[in-house]
Amino acid sequence: MTEKDFFDALIDRQGEAKTKRFRQAKVAVCGLGGMGSQVALSLARAGIGELKIMDFDEVTLSNIHRQQYRLSQVGMLKTQAVKELIKEVNPYCRVISENVKISEENVEAALKGYDMVCEDFDNPQAKAMLTNEVLTRFPEKTLVSCSGMAGFGEANLIKTKQVTKKFYLCGDGTSDVKEAGSLVAPRVTICAGHQALKVLQIIAEGLEK
Repeated sequence: MTEKDFFDALIDRQGEAKTKRFRQAKVAVCGLGGMGSQVALSLARAGIGELKIMDFDEVTLSNIHRQQYRLSQVGMLKTQAVKELIKEVNPYCRVISENVKISEENVEAALKGYDMVCEDFDNPQAKAMLTNEVLTRFPEKTLVSCSGMAGFGEANLIKTKQVTKKFYLCGDGTSDVKEAGSLVAPRVTICAGHQALKVLQIIAEGLEK
């Protein structure tokens, strides 16, 4: 398979204009759990030119049931594991992996050069921190966040809402893992699909449907 073969196949399914736009795009994915690991793979499959993936954790056995990892990757850094998976589906995607815990102190450096940001943290405090930092300090960036994908609730309750001009929120907005008592792959995958699709829609904005 050549690079031309790969992108010709994408053009056949997505169209030339969108594929070209995707190849020029750069997206930062913050957190590589059930949401981020799936979002990163979906964006790579669509032909996004550059992904910066960030997490500080390792793959554990408890991750396997809802995250994109394989059993053979247990014990690996999540950044390393996702980079490995991306190379299997799109070897032409430039992957910048950073094993880092994003904080108020390093968020500027972490997101420098990326105008499209996916917030995919599990921790509520970390989610609030990143959202607040992006919205207040970096208003030029587009933030696509997530909230509410726990439990066995109805799939159609998960939606994408535009909160402000450059802030989108995916999820049902209410379900919490502590209250729902579970996280299951189908519902997490649906929410991740919403987020990845919104990113692609924004990047392709203005192109013919």
